[in-house]
Amino acid sequence: MLPPRAYTFIGLNGVRILSIIALTLVFASNVVTLVQDIEAVNRFVAADKSGTNFTVTSSDGTNSTIYMSDMDYIMGSTVPNQPAGVFWAVLNRLLIIGQSILLIMSEFGWPSSFFDHYFPVLGKDFGLGALGVMQCLIGAAILSHHVDTFTLVAAFFLFSIGCLNILIGLIWRGSARAKRSLTSWREHAKSALPTHVAGVDVRPVASAATAAASSVVSSMFTRTQSDASSSKAGFGFGKQGEKAAGLNGYFISKPIETLPRYVAKSTPTGSTDATTV
Repeated sequence: MLPPRAYTFIGLNGVRILSIIALTLVFASNVVTLVQDIEAVNRFVAADKSGTNFTVTSSDGTNSTIYMSDMDYIMGSTVPNQPAGVFWAVLNRLLIIGQSILLIMSEFGWPSSFFDHYFPVLGKDFGLGALGVMQCLIGAAILSHHVDTFTLVAAFFLFSIGCLNILIGLIWRGSARAKRSLTSWREHAKSALPTHVAGVDVRPVASAATAAASSVVSSMFTRTQSDASSSKAGFGFGKQGEKAAGLNGYFISKPIETLPRYVAKSTPTGSTDATTV
């Protein structure tokens, strides 16, 4: 039976795969919609130059003429029939395509340094809530127009995945990306492996050699530092020694002033030694 962390890892990566699929479908559908809009605009311009109009027959049998310039949208497209409507419609599709590419790259985690510096909300230190909000915004922007079935399904799929990512972000917050990361899983697996069994080192030869070398180097530096500290440990019997002892709570008492045991007796002043022969 797998540990709970394994189920979390599998579930989060499953949502990641679905997110990549949804973003890819939105990217492809918007490219198709962009091509269809441009073709519809070209037909509209050609019909406007030729003065082509449409005749519609109502239910009561009367005929009415519809002028193409009076339509709210260009026929067969998502482009509004208004000043600069073509520009904004094309720009909208290009922005959606660019955002889809950016979010796909963030789901793959490449390049991580780029996202950490320029888009921190899509980097490894943030959760999946911001990603879900962006996906919902893209889906809502597409669903707010009359689109074909393929684009409609892709947008619904992306919007649902965005809601799921928002929920995951609320549950795991900033640790969601770390829990689904392949590199963190490998590092955790390495640390979980035993290094000694019954007192025997079972690590690989390379890692054991590296550990031995690092221990030798650390012992050398430790010995050097201890030698340096021991060389400065003695302060002698002068002022430095007295000061160091005083800081540690010790007091050095001065010796009692006494004369040497075998000192010559002093003669009284004014006395003379008489020597008789």
